[in-house]
Amino acid sequence: MGSMSYSSRDAVEDIWGSRQGYKGTWPTRLDMHYVEEPDKWVTSACVMCSNGCGLDFGVKDGKIVGVRGREKDRVSHGRLGPKGLYAWKSLTHPDRLKYPMIRKHGKLERASWDEAMSLIVERTKNIQKRRTNHGIGFYTTGQLFLEEYYALALVGKAGLNTLHMDGNTRLCTATAAASMRESFGSDGQPGSYTDIDVTSCIMMVGHNMSATQTVLWARILDRLDGPEPPELIVIDPRKSNTAKKATLHLAPRIGTNCALLNGIEYFLFKKGYVNEEWVSKHVCQREELYKVVKEYPPDVVSKITGVPEADIEKAADILGNSASLLSTALQGVYQSNQGTASACQINNINLLLGHIGKPGSGIFQMNGQPTAQNNRETGCDGEFPGFRNFGIPKQMQELADLWNIELERLPHWNQPTHIGNMLKYIKGGLMEMFWVSGTNPLVSLPNLQYTRDVLTDQRLFLIVQDIFPTETTAIADVVLPAAAWGEKTGCFTNVDRTTHISLKAVEPPGEARSDIEIFVDFSKRMDFRTKDGSPLMDSADPEKMFKSWQGLSKGRPCDYTGMSYEKLKDGVGIQWPCNEEHPGGTERLFSDGVFFTDTEYCESFGHDLETGAPWTKAQYDAVNPAGRAIFKQCHYLPESEAPNDEYPLQLSTGRRARQFHTRTKTGRTKELQDRDPENYIQISEHDAKELGISEGDMVIAESRRGQIEVVARVGGIYKGQVFTTMHYGYFDSQDGRARAANELTQEQWDPVSKQPMFKSGAVKIRKVPPPSSDGEVQIHAREKQSTAVKDLEDRSSAFAGPKDVHKDEGKLERMLEYWLGATYTTFQTLDDICEHLIPRVEGADLEIAAGMRVMHRINKTCVDKLTPSIKYYGIDEKLGHELSTALKNRLFPNDIIEAIGSPSYGILVVLQGFYLFLGHIEGHLFSLQPTSQAAWDKDFDEAIKFCTVQVDRMKAWTKQQMHSRGPQTLLVPCKQAVGMRERIEGEVKQRGEMPMLS
Repeated sequence: MGSMSYSSRDAVEDIWGSRQGYKGTWPTRLDMHYVEEPDKWVTSACVMCSNGCGLDFGVKDGKIVGVRGREKDRVSHGRLGPKGLYAWKSLTHPDRLKYPMIRKHGKLERASWDEAMSLIVERTKNIQKRRTNHGIGFYTTGQLFLEEYYALALVGKAGLNTLHMDGNTRLCTATAAASMRESFGSDGQPGSYTDIDVTSCIMMVGHNMSATQTVLWARILDRLDGPEPPELIVIDPRKSNTAKKATLHLAPRIGTNCALLNGIEYFLFKKGYVNEEWVSKHVCQREELYKVVKEYPPDVVSKITGVPEADIEKAADILGNSASLLSTALQGVYQSNQGTASACQINNINLLLGHIGKPGSGIFQMNGQPTAQNNRETGCDGEFPGFRNFGIPKQMQELADLWNIELERLPHWNQPTHIGNMLKYIKGGLMEMFWVSGTNPLVSLPNLQYTRDVLTDQRLFLIVQDIFPTETTAIADVVLPAAAWGEKTGCFTNVDRTTHISLKAVEPPGEARSDIEIFVDFSKRMDFRTKDGSPLMDSADPEKMFKSWQGLSKGRPCDYTGMSYEKLKDGVGIQWPCNEEHPGGTERLFSDGVFFTDTEYCESFGHDLETGAPWTKAQYDAVNPAGRAIFKQCHYLPESEAPNDEYPLQLSTGRRARQFHTRTKTGRTKELQDRDPENYIQISEHDAKELGISEGDMVIAESRRGQIEVVARVGGIYKGQVFTTMHYGYFDSQDGRARAANELTQEQWDPVSKQPMFKSGAVKIRKVPPPSSDGEVQIHAREKQSTAVKDLEDRSSAFAGPKDVHKDEGKLERMLEYWLGATYTTFQTLDDICEHLIPRVEGADLEIAAGMRVMHRINKTCVDKLTPSIKYYGIDEKLGHELSTALKNRLFPNDIIEAIGSPSYGILVVLQGFYLFLGHIEGHLFSLQPTSQAAWDKDFDEAIKFCTVQVDRMKAWTKQQMHSRGPQTLLVPCKQAVGMRERIEGEVKQRGEMPMLS
């Protein structure tokens, strides 16, 4: 091979490589690229998409000089895509962050690690004192290693005891996790990549695999090129490279996936394709699903989606007649209208056919990032570590015991805070410190102008930890230089649950540190300790952290206890669960037809897919899944921002094969950047003709939120729809044009997964006017990133260090005392209500009078139980007293029974008023339940729980009385009812209004 550069192929132009048709076992092919012949090869895997291809780093003289695929790797069989073959070159780019920086006099200046970390600790403690730990939030990535996420989870959940932790996995895989929790009881991909090798049918929904996972697409291309190729159904609004290979391409209108999938399910039922025997044993809620999908016949679905009726039926026929089925989904589902609901319908299709847990049959709710799975497993975004359920006390106690912290310190009062809410808290001044690691929200979050405004807020202390300067580091108060892939050791897990180890090949540049070192250093400086006084984390050794994680994963769906660094160094990859029962890993889940849905084991109790409201444990128990999968149904709902005359085109965003996310690495890789240097917007031939736009014209795309000025590409998409790519920001912008897709997108979130709906919203497009007569190029949609950075620098220029606008802010006051005071006065008012009602109802109904005496006694126990917390926190009763008194007077007018003239009807009215007032109390308690836990006050928490149980008892009595009296009172004619309306109206007219209880 010689000592100079070598490439096995030109992967920039030949993205997927040559075909090797097969069925059964995918042939190997060794992809390789190096600039100098290496002295040694170091085991790793590729982090440039979610596929997780086995890869070795070539090292010479302490530098990475190349990469090669690993032929024995179970994921890639030696192949690498264009990003995998070339993006490693970015690691030596001169832009690399090498030293900590602190903003001084408006500018970021080099600092020592001690200075930077001391400042972070100082600000943390200051915010803890003034705002509590809930004034601090973390936002991480999908590209750290498992061990680093686990260290971050310990910092946030066990050290600072906060729920304010999310990751940019919220933007790409939150719906994948949510849909698996809804259908199967827990996160965890059911399928295996080996299913591709034997399946008879593949269905891809909103998944342009040719761009997002190029090596996986090569595997499918090879199957299509071999004997007995599978049928391929592609559901995508665009005629993508994936769609061009389809047996059947369905192109629904953007945002109508749920209707189309309901329509396919309609045919599966109607034509008898449902595997009724298997479904009856292994899935629940069949009838509930059928009641919904029967309302989606082909004529209805075609009108909603634009897909021909015959094609909907043909899709169902292909699926129903296939011996096996592998389904995949990605951002075209997750980032669209009704993302979780649509993803669950994909699960439903496989379940209806019984195509899960066996060779050739499975589901990939795909990930978008290389280590997104580990983020979810360790609990750094919307989950709890080990896929634990915060609603199951036993699971939370287990987690607290494993971490050796008090249960009340474990933040488990709610689901972790998603990024959308954290931005609101920052904007409202309730969160003052935001720690961003390995991600670039000033390009990747929706509605960038809103995001810029929030993250440049004068009150915010922003820490950004990354390997390169980005749009987000440009506005940070502190920048921490991180070691990159290849410069540290750790594990990561891909979308089919295959775990690889990536060994440290070279030293990081300058003073850059691994993320695990940074988090452990922070923990030590903050002196985080367990309940027995030992350090929460005493070592940044990744293998030691991995072993700690293994103990926490034991017995959970993502069980790692059978793995080890030594086993992983073999370089094949191991699928979890890997334990004593499965020491070599588990190829596919649910092969026994048993799912993760047992009530005490499941990760979630699920949600109402339309409203997003979580199911209670009681609702879940009523379904009684008991190890069965769950059919989750949902009606189609149109998206909120539909096209109109002003904004006539529907927007979608997506990816390109040669770029990755916000191009932090690929934008600094010459081979990749030179080939795809700029953004574009794709428009249909029909719409282009209407607007006078030709291929290559510069156009302005505008939404209600912002504008971009980019090149037009004509064709390959359907009328009324446009597409632009999400990769391009401003770190390397040359001409000042706005080009980031998220200038256009809206911050609307899926009701269940809270994933942004990037593929939604309406835009208009116009052609840019030609250059002026003097040939000067004008910018019509100017980028706002530079202005935001300059404004921040100007505002901060007077500060010798990071701005601290809170230094002289004066007294802060919290709202707990008002809400707690209002709660206390509602109980006092209820006491007053009972005292006045008892004598008034006694003459009409002795049973109700006796019951009211019991209610009176129960209420007094609530007042007594709350009193110690009232004394401890102090309260302000005035506002609460006025509101509860006004409500009491409205609900219980004086002489109501006599005024109505019918004692039985009057009693019913009294009971209804009593029930409504209890609901008023319940609303106060409902907000205090998580608040008491977030205050880490065990006595306060127990008092609120006690009162909640007592109010539930009182409501239950009231409901039972209304339930038993209703039919007789309302259905049986009686003399007292004659003229009742006139009597009531006369009474009201005479008195002006009914006299109220004093």
